[in-house]
Amino acid sequence: MPLIQLQNAHLAFGHVPLLEEVNLIIEARERVCLIGRNGTGKSTLLNVLNGQQSLDSGTLRIDDGVKVAKLAQEVPAAATATLYDTVAMGLGDLSGLLSRYHSLSHEVATGDAQTLEALSKVQAEIDRIGAWDASQRVDATLSRLNLAADSLMSECSGGIRRRAMLGQALVGEPDLLLLDEPTNHLDIDSITALEAALLSYSGAVLFITHDRTFIDDLATRIIELDRGSLKSYPGTHAEYLKQKNAELAAEEQGNRKFDQQLAEEEVWIRTGIKARRTRNEGRVRRLEAMRLERQARLERQGMVRLGLDSSTDSGKIVIEADKVSFSYDDQPILRAFSTTILRGDRVGVIGPNGSGKSTLLKLLLGEIEPSSGSVRQGTKLQIAYFDQERIQLQPERSVRDNVADGTDQIEIGGKSRHVIGYLRDFLFSPERVNSPVKTLSGGERNRLLLAKLFAKPANLLVLDEPTNDLDVETLELLEELLSGFDGTLLLVSHDRAFLDQTVTSTLVLEGDGRIGEYVGGYSDWKRQADAVRTKEAEAKPRKSADSRKPEKAAGVSGRQGGLSGKEMRELEALPARIEGLEDKQAALTEETAKADFYQQDQARVKAALQLLADVTDELEQAYHRWSELEEAQSS
Repeated sequence: MPLIQLQNAHLAFGHVPLLEEVNLIIEARERVCLIGRNGTGKSTLLNVLNGQQSLDSGTLRIDDGVKVAKLAQEVPAAATATLYDTVAMGLGDLSGLLSRYHSLSHEVATGDAQTLEALSKVQAEIDRIGAWDASQRVDATLSRLNLAADSLMSECSGGIRRRAMLGQALVGEPDLLLLDEPTNHLDIDSITALEAALLSYSGAVLFITHDRTFIDDLATRIIELDRGSLKSYPGTHAEYLKQKNAELAAEEQGNRKFDQQLAEEEVWIRTGIKARRTRNEGRVRRLEAMRLERQARLERQGMVRLGLDSSTDSGKIVIEADKVSFSYDDQPILRAFSTTILRGDRVGVIGPNGSGKSTLLKLLLGEIEPSSGSVRQGTKLQIAYFDQERIQLQPERSVRDNVADGTDQIEIGGKSRHVIGYLRDFLFSPERVNSPVKTLSGGERNRLLLAKLFAKPANLLVLDEPTNDLDVETLELLEELLSGFDGTLLLVSHDRAFLDQTVTSTLVLEGDGRIGEYVGGYSDWKRQADAVRTKEAEAKPRKSADSRKPEKAAGVSGRQGGLSGKEMRELEALPARIEGLEDKQAALTEETAKADFYQQDQARVKAALQLLADVTDELEQAYHRWSELEEAQSS
């Protein structure tokens, strides 16, 4: 039974149609990815489904009792709200009461009589309205998303703030969760944590993203908004692309035939007087209809045409770092790091937000000096640097002046081009090129910075988070451009598919100043890192290597060490109990990881997830008890 249904929806801003006779049905437990070019109206469609935007015409039907929650694209950083407060806000009127209870629960440790009295009153009010279940949901949500309840939003990273806002959306247990670019500005660890949370969520999800790995890991189907129309595609992103390309080819062929027929009719209508005297009035009316049809045809939004201005080769050695160390406020970013980057190398940089990826780039480029060690740059370097803060763009100046600095012509590849024609390649219309940069969207600013960089010759391309706010088609074109670039590439990105397609080696900031070097892209690093962890685990003693599983105690009776006879029997029984719990946990984990698990009845899904949580808790308690008994035995 559909949770939500959109029928014959029409919405236009001015003369631009965003939705034209759009129909959409979302069923329970679906995970639907909404894709489309920047500016097509994806966020507007989410606002329609959330009731924040009215339709010009059409119908939005939501079943009685269906709850819809939305995670916005922008994440606030409230100065005084804790993560607990932020998550609790998802419960509406209950949030103030629950936040008060949480705060007083901490303060009561001081033994102050007034605090105790206030806590007692709050507890009585929670009892009266039956809100203890809501309080437990807040605690469970914080635990599930690995959030520290008492941390201030203003002091947390963007990734943690976004997880807190996700918790706010989830705590009310909505039937449909709407997510607008949830992976933007998140590091890889935060993205994978978000994926895990959404995979275990039993409601339906409709999300907008440009992260292709995120799409393939989560989506049960893809819907595309293109020129006001909405179409559904089952399967992976690669399967969507295959079907979409076939549709576009058929559309282009049909348009060519139509345009040829229209041209023939236009020739006929312009023939001489004799022909006009004998012309068929039905044919005239058909021509008029064809003209209207051609005028009404919405051309597909232009494709970005990217191209790098080639440069002379650099020297063989591009950058050489020798035992480089650097710290911020006694926090080590690099410890004795050495590497050699050669001409033609394509190096990815991976690490959590705040770990120092941008700092590493600046050290390698000589923009900041290391605390110790040395960095040497090679000869004949021509550097194009894309910084994630876009500080190279001047907000008050126009689009054209940022690229051409007040002139009409720029030189690309030794040839002169008009700046308007060049900017059209990056999807800036002649009207848009005179707009100040401060009026541009995030995606437009990224395209402009790429246009600015690619207008100059370069043999070392340094890209710091270039993929944020770019739509999938532009990302793939950028991938294609970089794959054909014959210079050297340094790339910081959290886009796993983009890294896999563009780099041949990876530097990973692993914490405490350590940087690991790996062959290949993200998937290659992940595979190598997992293999190293497995090897290290196998090298440990049996007790640690076997998931903390205790050796079976044999031939023990009576009292040994500090244990009673009853405790010894408990210790003897623990290995078999732990083995059974581990087997049960493994079976449940395998069941919940199946692709069709969340397509079952919702009650069964919740029951299985609860059982897995209970078994995991019981297993942890068994581990803890075994550790206690062994310690007592050896004392």
